[in-house]
Amino acid sequence: MSEKTLLVLTNLPDRDSAQRVADALIESRAAACVNIMAACSSVYRWQGKIETISEIPLLIKTTRAAYPHLEATIRAHHPYELPEIIAVPVDIGFPGYLQWVAQETQIPENEGN
Repeated sequence: MSEKTLLVLTNLPDRDSAQRVADALIESRAAACVNIMAACSSVYRWQGKIETISEIPLLIKTTRAAYPHLEATIRAHHPYELPEIIAVPVDIGFPGYLQWVAQETQIPENEGN
């Protein structure tokens, strides 16, 4: 496989913002698929205080080649000052699915302009 597949994780504060980020990623071909997960509780230290909040996780499938565009798209639509954006390489998976991810994250020549 010429395109290295990535699983990218990010969290949003609510369903509406999660949907907006997911839509932007798919429409721009920065991602092939985005799973909007059920709300979870996140506990972290921010600016010296321990915070506990509810967040909506996204599981995003993309490629290493599309990652810079994906990161820029998330940052442009994400309401957090410092969004979590973590990419995990996919070392093995169903070849047909990984090929589909690669195809869906390539911008066709007629869409590039």
